[in-house]
Amino acid sequence: MPQGDKSSYTDKQKRQAEHIEESYEKKGVSQEEAEKRAWATVNKQDGGGKKSGSGRGK
Repeated sequence: MPQGDKSSYTDKQKRQAEHIEESYEKKGVSQEEAEKRAWATVNKQDGGGKKSGSGRGK
């Protein structure tokens, strides 16, 4: 997967990143930096893109 490819994220994760990005921009952060921070936050919360399986740990 190329860097920056967001296709493996769920719609919910994409919406979350969008809202986080908007809030950073309101605080005066540049659009590029806001986007980076937003996706970093989504990754931290959910551990990355879509998950497969039953949701049980191994």
